[in-house]
Amino acid sequence: MNAPLPLKITRATAAHAYEDVARLGNEVAGQLAARLAAETEGEVLFSSADKGRYATDASIYQMMPAGVFVPRSMPDVQTALDICRDMNVPIVARGGGTSQCGQTVGAGLVMDHSKHLRNIIDLNAENRTVEVEPGIVLDHLNAALKKHGLWYPVDVSTSAQATLGGMAGNNSCGSRSIAYGNMVHNVLGVQAWTSDSTLLQLGPYAGSSGKARELGDYVRGLAQQLQPEIAQHWPKVMRRVGGYNLDIFDPRSERPYTTDGSVNLAHLLIGSEGTLALTKSLTLQLSELPQAKVLGVVNFPTFYRAMDAAQHIVKLGGGTLTAVELVDRTMIDLSLQNPVFAPVIRSALIGNPAAVLLVEFSGNSKTELLPKLRRLSELMGDLLLPDSVVELVDDAPQKALWEVRKAGLNIMMSLKGDGKPVSFIEDCAVPLEHLAEYTDALTEVFKKYGSKGTWYAHASVGTLHVRPILDMRREGAPKMRAIAEEASALVRKFKGAYSGEHGDGLCRGEWISWQFGPRITEAFAGIKQMMDPLNLLCPSRIVNPPKMDDTRLMRFAPSYTVIPIRTALDWRAWDVQNDPATELTSAPGSGGDPANGFAKAVEMCNNNGHCRKFDAGTMCPSYRVTRDEKHLTRGRANTLRLALSGQLEGLKAEDAFTSEAVYDALDLCVGCKGCKRDCPTGVDMAKMKVEFLHHYKARHGYTLKDRLVAKLPDYAPWASRLAPLLNLRDRIPGLAALSEKLTGFSAKRTLPQWKSKTFFSAPPRTATREEVLAADKPVVLFVDTFNGYFESENAFSALKVLAAAGYSAHVATKKIADGKSLCCGRTYLASGMVSEAKAKARELVDALLPFAEKGIAIVGLEPSCLLTLRDEMLVMGLGEAAQTISDHALLLEEFLAREATAGRLEMLKAALQPVSQPILLHSHCHQKAFGAVSPIMEVLKLIPGAKPELIESSCCGMAGSFGYEASHYEVSMQMAELSLLPAVRKQPDAIVVADGTSCRHQIRDGAQREAIHVAQLLAQQLPA
Repeated sequence: MNAPLPLKITRATAAHAYEDVARLGNEVAGQLAARLAAETEGEVLFSSADKGRYATDASIYQMMPAGVFVPRSMPDVQTALDICRDMNVPIVARGGGTSQCGQTVGAGLVMDHSKHLRNIIDLNAENRTVEVEPGIVLDHLNAALKKHGLWYPVDVSTSAQATLGGMAGNNSCGSRSIAYGNMVHNVLGVQAWTSDSTLLQLGPYAGSSGKARELGDYVRGLAQQLQPEIAQHWPKVMRRVGGYNLDIFDPRSERPYTTDGSVNLAHLLIGSEGTLALTKSLTLQLSELPQAKVLGVVNFPTFYRAMDAAQHIVKLGGGTLTAVELVDRTMIDLSLQNPVFAPVIRSALIGNPAAVLLVEFSGNSKTELLPKLRRLSELMGDLLLPDSVVELVDDAPQKALWEVRKAGLNIMMSLKGDGKPVSFIEDCAVPLEHLAEYTDALTEVFKKYGSKGTWYAHASVGTLHVRPILDMRREGAPKMRAIAEEASALVRKFKGAYSGEHGDGLCRGEWISWQFGPRITEAFAGIKQMMDPLNLLCPSRIVNPPKMDDTRLMRFAPSYTVIPIRTALDWRAWDVQNDPATELTSAPGSGGDPANGFAKAVEMCNNNGHCRKFDAGTMCPSYRVTRDEKHLTRGRANTLRLALSGQLEGLKAEDAFTSEAVYDALDLCVGCKGCKRDCPTGVDMAKMKVEFLHHYKARHGYTLKDRLVAKLPDYAPWASRLAPLLNLRDRIPGLAALSEKLTGFSAKRTLPQWKSKTFFSAPPRTATREEVLAADKPVVLFVDTFNGYFESENAFSALKVLAAAGYSAHVATKKIADGKSLCCGRTYLASGMVSEAKAKARELVDALLPFAEKGIAIVGLEPSCLLTLRDEMLVMGLGEAAQTISDHALLLEEFLAREATAGRLEMLKAALQPVSQPILLHSHCHQKAFGAVSPIMEVLKLIPGAKPELIESSCCGMAGSFGYEASHYEVSMQMAELSLLPAVRKQPDAIVVADGTSCRHQIRDGAQREAIHVAQLLAQQLPA
């Protein structure tokens, strides 16, 4: 079969939807797609790639749905429910898709609430309540509440992507549950549809009526009948999320569900994982934002002592203690390997601890909280651990360390090789007095099965998330079963809860009967039958669940195979095996990947959804505009994985990787490198896109646009001689439109203006090779194509600044002159021409190696070009020479910041003249990805009077040639309008600094402002 992919289904094409979908899938799917398209306004996604992107969540499971529906409104949800009921098609409700137990995957219709159903319906700041739609993300809600001095305090680690509907479905808890409780303690009401489309208004039982009252009476009757069983089997810990909340009439939690002891029927749906009703809205209880926080980081010589100390620490604070969180040695070590987290975690350590506990106190002022830190230090002295506490009083370092803790799970998933920490017993909660003994015993269980556990999370409430490292492709499933059996015995011994936070889903559902016994399990089935007699909503969850080790339901099922490919880039670093017990990895290239490491690199995505965030980071710019799953780093990685393993229906396995389905998913990837830095598991989609384009273009051919972009460095010398003629494109009416038809570059864009006189046509006198090698203060300047031919003033300015600082500068040139300048190969990589890029990189290595071997800095101006020397050039097969050059390659601002720290810029600092205007800085995506934003801020502050302000922006939207292309123009402008252009317009008198040539062009086109390179600003502040 060769059905066209991607499959587009809209109301206009509804008449053909049945035929198109049925040909790809089956008759039921065809009818379902046709009806959804005809009767709703939502997005109907039934292509193989779309279904595959929703077949997984952050668990080990994969279940291909019949289709995906993205409702635009609540009436769409009800209509879809009606259609599915008519057709007897199950519904799986989904928010961020970050569930760790398989709650959001299933064989029916997956309904994604997160794109459109994310509104605040009503906020009552005085009563501290808010009503929200289920698709709203926690961080987005709290951002809106902040101006009212309020927040929703169930602060889960996935707060940047977790939706409130998903949190309610899981009965989420968060780091500060010791102070604020779980979701069930903070939900006041729920509106939800049962499977017969009855809209229930669930709230206080005493005031309920109709169907809600009938439900309450039924559950109350069950609770009364089962009082002896509840007393015997129900875990008496706050962290119990298994099964349904049958105990609302006979509370067993350490913390009452309601402040006045009343019964709230909304709590029956909390933790029900979408199996009882479809949420329309949630009414939440808000809390006042703490005015101040302090953090004590307690360092422990052994893991056991950390666990033993928790029971004593929780007694501190007198109501001000809000968190006691664990970071174990594995997480510490992995954090130290991450360039973002390393300096943060290092600042919290004393020596080489086996574990640390983050102990937070919150209150009205830091002054009143400082004694709490002193008392913590005194307690540790009493426990024979004096001088073990690092005190963090300022907000910034506290926030940074909490970000590391939040990323803990995903950091642990960054282990290379097939052995990964697996979620299945991680939620066991035990009373604090047994915590040390429990963790010690479970560690021995892991050793017994040749594994090692990674621990993190909530020491304050006895819930320590632990994931033994297992290879789920080989013997992982039987080992998982064996470990679970022994872990359950420990939980029973210590009178704990088997499911303590992340829900039941596919991996813990079968343990419900073990935890509660047959009569309570039967009662759960009765509740399900009463509310969903058709078994339409998330079937096979909580009631009649599958076996946790059913490999047919797993992402890496026994049938999983990878299609062999010959890669263009070197991915061998990912092609390794690891030892679950020692975490040691084998040599690069020894992992047995038929795709030479590329498949294993793609499979590093564990679907954690970190790429769904909208904060100040870079990742993921196109998703921020479209909010489409396929435009997430996660969505793209899943598409690649499905293609590489032959799981795209309608395509031959050997054709899938170079199919239009994969191209469609990667089309809006702008190569920003945000995922390289921000993705906790290290998925570098920009590099993966280069690999994909190499294969795709080899099969489908290159366009004229591809060649114009790629070969720019080659034709630039003669094109500059024709500058007046070529620049007519933007000056004569009609030529831009004609060029768009010919080249694909948008007529709405001006193009970079060619110059007849360039840096390369009239190069200044600089130090020769011999002179710079012998100089006292040497530096080599690598001038790229863009700054050499289009914006030569930047290169001239850089030389002026370096001279003012007393450096002997040499401009790098080819060893054998051929009339062309050196090139990093970036433009070729952008078009998938890897072989040509390697040739350019080899010339660059030959020219720069003598300087790098002498330890001379190689300085560049264009971030995307210079940083290619530190990234892609290392996987082009150029050997140790490429690494040597990479070690000495610096952006101008990185070099100047380094030299200033070493005290070698006194001449330059003395010469710089003051600036009186405000300075706005927009950092290039690659500057963000490689940690080069702080250096440019430091360099700007060398100018007397300068107070630079960083624009908190993602990608500017240009991204090399991306924003010039007619097919991408609208998305490009939407990216720019998210934050960059409004910030620039807001300060019309500011100097705007942007080191990226494309960034400067976007600012000129979108805000009619001239941004300048930092080199030019520095040069302007020097005497003429």
